Formats: sequence, structure tokens, C-alpha cells
Amino acid sequence: MINHIAVDIGASSGRLVLGRLEHGVMQLTELHRFPNQFQRKGNHLYWDIDQLFKELIIGLSKAKQAGIEQCTLGIDTWAVDYVLLDAQGERLHDVYAYRDARTNGAPDSLHQHISRADVYRKTGIQELPFNTLYQLYVHDKEQLSQTDCLLFVPDYLYYRLTGKRINEVTNASTSQLINLTNGQYDEQLLELLKLSREQFAELVEPGTVLGPIKESLRQEHQLPQCECIVVPTHDTASAVVGVPATGERPWAFISSGTWSLLGMELRQPIHGAEALAANYTNERGAFDTYRFLKNIMGLWMLQEVRRLDPAGYGFAELVELAAQEQPFVSLVRCNDDRFLNPEHMIEEIQSFCKETKQPVPYTSGEIARCIFDSLALTYYDYMKELQQLTGVKPEVLHIVGGGANNGLLNQLTADLLEIEVQAGPSESTATGNLIVQMMTSGEIDQLSTARDILEKSFDVVSYYPRHIEGKQELLTRWAQL
Repeated sequence: MINHIAVDIGASSGRLVLGRLEHGVMQLTELHRFPNQFQRKGNHLYWDIDQLFKELIIGLSKAKQAGIEQCTLGIDTWAVDYVLLDAQGERLHDVYAYRDARTNGAPDSLHQHISRADVYRKTGIQELPFNTLYQLYVHDKEQLSQTDCLLFVPDYLYYRLTGKRINEVTNASTSQLINLTNGQYDEQLLELLKLSREQFAELVEPGTVLGPIKESLRQEHQLPQCECIVVPTHDTASAVVGVPATGERPWAFISSGTWSLLGMELRQPIHGAEALAANYTNERGAFDTYRFLKNIMGLWMLQEVRRLDPAGYGFAELVELAAQEQPFVSLVRCNDDRFLNPEHMIEEIQSFCKETKQPVPYTSGEIARCIFDSLALTYYDYMKELQQLTGVKPEVLHIVGGGANNGLLNQLTADLLEIEVQAGPSESTATGNLIVQMMTSGEIDQLSTARDILEKSFDVVSYYPRHIEGKQELLTRWAQL
């Protein structure tokens, strides 16, 4: 039996998960969990990357204490954020968090030099103000000139473990710097940023074996003998690998967590004028696929409400309170930029409702209900777009990630979209990470086999559409917001 450890770090928490394949079933054991949150220093927001690495080492120490002597190891995190190294391999700067306001206005400024349409034709990546392209456009030019190598956040953690520099493709593709035609960094965009290809690491695919962690680290911290395997380092890419989609029915997915990512797994990108107008993205997936998807603000809104709410309700309690409220009373446009990182999420939601002459939610249950109803309606809008752009009508929608546990939102989604929703597993990012390790180690032969294993290994709850009274009037009101 081979031990595999997934390091899965999101924008609000991280964990190390042990995975083993036993009699054709995947068994998971959480070894270590820790919080993660960006911090304000002066006028900017930063990640504590050194603390994240310390937590990774603590988790591996716990693995050794639990009797794990040998394992493989894969790392996934969020996308777009990066680390600049100097010629000595030292970090040049604190790691900016993508919600930092420094990129406000950056897309408009950059596109004075190259059109949005040209960038989209080149990269197929949706315009988001925090994409690496725009972050680098506003980054300190002196630091950029001193940069020997740019690594994305998971690449940097691999580098700290092994000393090897890579740019893994699923994460690198989100940067809006990779050319769809040749799969390499686009020279015109790099020139616009005053950067060269030599300042980026080698692009590698999931399944690449990096080798063992540094012996000095292993000895100093009493760690297992770990062989590092490059997994889909963008957490959504790992989550899509972890979708238990079996059979022949066409399917779509929502990876539901801090962000909700709604899309399909495709073999070819779609990056024409219609996809540009709808702002859909073509991020690289594992095994020669593309994640054709839309970013939706997601449960970040609820996380912020929970952080600010003096009542201190947990997520499950907020779902219960929301279920007791009348549906579709107050609605907000989740993807409005005002909800990206407001000073006070509750007040921002209330202000939107006042401005649009809707009842203002005040209680915890009313605010949570507003978020869930609005998210489900946002899913409705973008699923229609997805079907039009791909020409495919999914018969089942897989909701994976932490949001798969939200029965209220799952049922609302099934009702509005009039589609079967299969929710689970909630651990899809970790399981997708582990699957690639298992495939690389030879335990699993192909992705279809892996998805069959997932279906057998984890509970998946089905939600079937129910009638919504006054649905057409609701959709008309929603369209007018």
C-alpha cells in the first residue's frame, strides 16, 4: 500500500490529507489543518507564505509521527499569485494577495497598448482585474528587472521543498500569459511587461516527478522520505479531476468554495468573440483538457458575513437559518466588483438592496438567504451561457468542494436550472490531487478508472428539480437588477 499526501491550500484554510487505495476504494485521513488569510501591511494585502511553508512542514512531521516513513507528495493552491526570486534564489518581495486593490484600473491601462480581443484570442483567459498579467503590469519595475525567476505560489512551495524550479501548466494558464496556440508564454505580452521568457521556469504537466524533498529538511524536521509529484497545482484543476463523472451523460461542474467555478471539461478551447463577450475562460486542465468556465464570487460572501457577524454562527447554522426565510426576497449581483473585497460585506449587501429598492436584509438568516438565492440565480444565468457557447446541454451538474455540503443551495440550483444536481465529494480538490499521484505511481491506469473509484469511495447526494411558483416573474425581476 502506497502512502500519498495531498497538500491542499485554499484562500481561507489549508490541510494535509493522507490518501491510500485499499481494495479499490480511496481512504482519506486528515493529518493537519491550519487557517490561511491575507494580511494588511501598510496599504497592501499579502499572504504569509513563510507561515504556509511552516504549516506544510508541521503536517509532514505529523505524518512521520503517525508512522508514515515513505510517501508521495503533491501541492495545490489558489491561482494567479506569484513569487519573484533574485539571482541567489531568494524572494524579492512579500507575496501580494489577489484581492489587493493595486490592480484597480490596471486592465483599462494595459489595454491601451493591446486590445482585449487580441489578448483573449491569444490566451483564452477571462479578464479579471487580479490576473497575473495585470498584477505584473503594476508591479514595481525595479523588482521585475531584478527577477531571475517567477514562480507561482504552489511552484514556490515545491521549490522550497526540492530546490527545483517549475511552472505547472494548470496554474500558469490562469496568468493570462500563456498562448493557446503554442502552449508557451506569449512573447508580445512579456515584452509589454518588460519581462523575458528566461525569467520564468520550465512549464511542466501534471504527473511530472520532481524527486525527493531536500535531505537537509528531512533531517532537521524529522520528515518522511517524500517523493514530490507535480499535480494540477491550481486547486480548481485538481477539483475537476476529482469530479466523479461516470457514464456517458454530458455533465457540467461547479467547484464550490471561496469561489464558485461553473464550467465544462473540454478537449479544445473556445475563444471566439462570443466567449470573449461572455468572459469565459479556457484554463488548462490535467490530461490535455481545458476547463471552460466562469468565475463566480462564491461563498467568499458568506465567509465575510460570518467573519463580521457578532452572533458567531457557523456555516451549517447559517444554512439552517436561511432555510427558514422566505425565498427570493432580496437579491444581489454576486459578480459585481463591489463584492470582491468590500470594507464591510454585510453593509455592501444592504447598500445594494437599498439602491435597487428591495427589502433590506438585516438578520443573519436574511443575509445568508440573500446570498444563496443570488448565487443560484447567478448559476442559472451562466449555465445558459455555457450551453449556448458549447452547444452542449448537460444532463447532470456535479457540485464538488465545500459547497457540496450546502443542501439548501444545491436544491435551489437544481430547481432553477431544472437539472439533476449530484453533490459531492466535498474533498474533490484533495482527491483530484491524490488521483494524479496514484496515476503517476501506477496504481490507477486512467482517469475514467479513477472517477469510477471516486464514485465508489464517497457519498454523492442527488437533488432533483422541483417546481418554483412564479419562476418567470422572478427571472424577470432578476434580469432587471
